[in-house]
Amino acid sequence: MDRRRIWSLALIGTAAGAFSGLFGVGGGTVIVPMLILLFAYGERLATGTSLAAIVAIAFLAAALQGGFYGNVDIDLGLILAIPAMVGIVVGTAIQQRIPEKAVSLIFAVLLIGVAFEMVLG
Repeated sequence: MDRRRIWSLALIGTAAGAFSGLFGVGGGTVIVPMLILLFAYGERLATGTSLAAIVAIAFLAAALQGGFYGNVDIDLGLILAIPAMVGIVVGTAIQQRIPEKAVSLIFAVLLIGVAFEMVLG
């Protein structure tokens, strides 16, 4: 892997980490679009790669938010995590059965909708 690619990936990871710490997001909203735009990853490969990275990002962010600032409700987090794991299985199965273009379009619409809600809501 060449140095430019490594530095670009490090920059994406830094942005994802910063967004994760600031807003509780990072993988889907930063890593996936950047892997698609900068590295021509397909939607599925970008999503899977992002999920692998977000494991470590989310663990550290939750540890810092909880350990240093007391901003983690562990019970609520576990209640959210259990059905989310079911959702991961369902979402992954659906993603594998629809065209990548459809996945990209659905994701783009979701991001736009969230952006509007955050700005206007």
